[in-house]
Amino acid sequence: MTQAVLVPDRAPTATRHRTGAGPGLLLALSVALLAHGVHAMIPAAHPSLVAVAVGGAVGLGGLASRVAAPGVAVAGRTVLRWAVVLLGLQLSLAEVAGLGPGVLVLAVVVVTGGVVGTLAMGRALGVPPAMRLLLACGFSICGAAAVAGVRDLADADDEEVSAAVALVVVLGTTTMLLLPLGLALTPLDVQARGVVVGASVHEVAQVVVAGGLVGGAGLGAAVVAKLARVVLLAPALLALRLTTARRGAADAARPPLLPWFVVGFLVLAAGRSLLDVPPPALAVADGVQGVAMAAAMFALGCGLRRETLRRVGARPVLLAVLATLLVLALALTGALLLR
Repeated sequence: MTQAVLVPDRAPTATRHRTGAGPGLLLALSVALLAHGVHAMIPAAHPSLVAVAVGGAVGLGGLASRVAAPGVAVAGRTVLRWAVVLLGLQLSLAEVAGLGPGVLVLAVVVVTGGVVGTLAMGRALGVPPAMRLLLACGFSICGAAAVAGVRDLADADDEEVSAAVALVVVLGTTTMLLLPLGLALTPLDVQARGVVVGASVHEVAQVVVAGGLVGGAGLGAAVVAKLARVVLLAPALLALRLTTARRGAADAARPPLLPWFVVGFLVLAAGRSLLDVPPPALAVADGVQGVAMAAAMFALGCGLRRETLRRVGARPVLLAVLATLLVLALALTGALLLR
């Protein structure tokens, strides 16, 4: 019976060199394509959500061998980072600005208040520093992409990253399904409901689904409001790194202020906003980004194991719930004030 070990750092070095990344990358790509096929048949089942669910089942069930571990590691790190880079081509700063200054201010309040508030609650709950930083950024900014961006700064290991992404997916999916129903009971119009969705739901994929459930102009408003939060990924990471640099000025091994893939994200976002990029090129880039993100989400799901869940404990789960409620409260209050 093949021994099931998915955490790449624990796979023997000789095995990694002998097998290479090919088998694991092929597995991740196959699952990503399968997830897109499921999405084509069931539009509400977004590829990233399907892929991370499959990865979680593989990880928790111990269904992958050491042979796949090196490629799964590449998918969970390098492929994820390139998916973040390509996410920049989905940003149009003109569309974000078109929602008006009020929505832009709301995005800043949600991201700033979400990160600061989650860090404070995590400290009060006794959640380890790495986990509370992963959750603060993942829940307040843009899910897995933000977790990837802050990973090195948090000095988080694979298990902590997988657990953080799993919490983002579970609570984000719950919010995705319940929030549109709750917003229907408020005095907000359809566009304002979409703004609340975009300002509070964690993943871009989840925002698309929830915005569709709101309907009408809600979908467009949700996506653009979410992209306003995504735009803040780079400034938020820069602020966190500068804060860390002041606290540890003597550390010569500090990482750069912005990871290379966040710089790439900014470059492509600027290019999309300033240049006339042909729609076919955008469509191809969007397709590649979707497959890459699904493959990365599968890999992150694979890192979720029973012993990881036991080690995570109840406090990070409670922090994740509180962070979700905090971000939602900020978004809803802001939307009501903007009426």
